[in-house]
Amino acid sequence: MTTLRNRVTDLTMRAMNGVHRMLLALSGGRLGWTIGTMQTVELHTIGRSSGFPRSTMLTAPIHEGGRYVLVASKGGDDRHPFWYSNLVAQPDVDLTIRGVTRPFRARTATSAEKAALWPRIVAAYPGYGAYQAKTDRDIPVVICEPR
Repeated sequence: MTTLRNRVTDLTMRAMNGVHRMLLALSGGRLGWTIGTMQTVELHTIGRSSGFPRSTMLTAPIHEGGRYVLVASKGGDDRHPFWYSNLVAQPDVDLTIRGVTRPFRARTATSAEKAALWPRIVAAYPGYGAYQAKTDRDIPVVICEPR
């Protein structure tokens, strides 16, 4: 049962990513770079096992001073998202923001940083709080800073 649920979750995440990319493509980039008050970004990583380039569309509930904050929630799943495992293995990443790609270094927020950021993250999107309540996994917060 768990394996089937994991497959469904993974397929759902891929489908949502595909729909997001299609919205950007069909609108010529006019739609899809924000969701509510959150900036969306395309995160480019290197596959930790394959070594191949990977990318995923994500929201950045906090973006200020050139820094972008991502949440490795996977919808409250008990597993980390693949993109998170990739950036832990190789923290030099690229972010595409409104069609412009720039280099960043990604790192997991410390406990103190997460505690300070979490109320702002949940204020931007209350669903993150629900995701954390759904899982025993401590959902990582990722800070991407320009390099």
